Amino acid sequence: MSENLVTITDDAKDYLRDLLAKQNSPGIGVRVFVERPGTPHAECCMAYCQPDEQDAEDIRYEYEGFHAWIEGKSVKYLEDAVIDYKKDSMGGQLTFRAPKSRVPEIGDDASVEERINYYLYSEINPGLASHGGNVQLLELTDENVAILEFGGGCQGCSAVDMTLRDGVEKTLKERVPELTAVRDKTDHSQTDNAYFK
Repeated sequence: MSENLVTITDDAKDYLRDLLAKQNSPGIGVRVFVERPGTPHAECCMAYCQPDEQDAEDIRYEYEGFHAWIEGKSVKYLEDAVIDYKKDSMGGQLTFRAPKSRVPEIGDDASVEERINYYLYSEINPGLASHGGNVQLLELTDENVAILEFGGGCQGCSAVDMTLRDGVEKTLKERVPELTAVRDKTDHSQTDNAYFK
């Protein structure tokens, strides 16, 4: 590919080239991806990628002296991303700025997980926020069961079962028909911030 999706500054390239060379593993590169993309909890990540460790939908980009694999499903969240390296008294730090990583986006090809996150953050959490609460997707099982965790005023709230069944689950199943069930994995014994005790 002619143009790289993620901009890596010269200082970061120097750092990564040196880091990869120290691995003493021919053909090693890095893999860049976003955990929990399209949510306020999105986190940009980078890991070593040995030859043939990449996924089939990953895209390879060439940089001076090394290559990077960009996770296929993270591509749209990594547009305009910049990786930089700043030296400091402790040695230095690699920084990752990806302005689109937390922007919910669903298109015609959006996965079930992306659609769940989109509706959690665009429709459900704004309503829960009036009680100081929120909910996030922890996991989507192979059977399309959404495992959720409540926080803030929803954690330990005596009305959380009703909120889950009549609000969250109903809304998600209407918006994401493939969803088979919704489960709550929250520790509701913690009631310090509960809206209703």
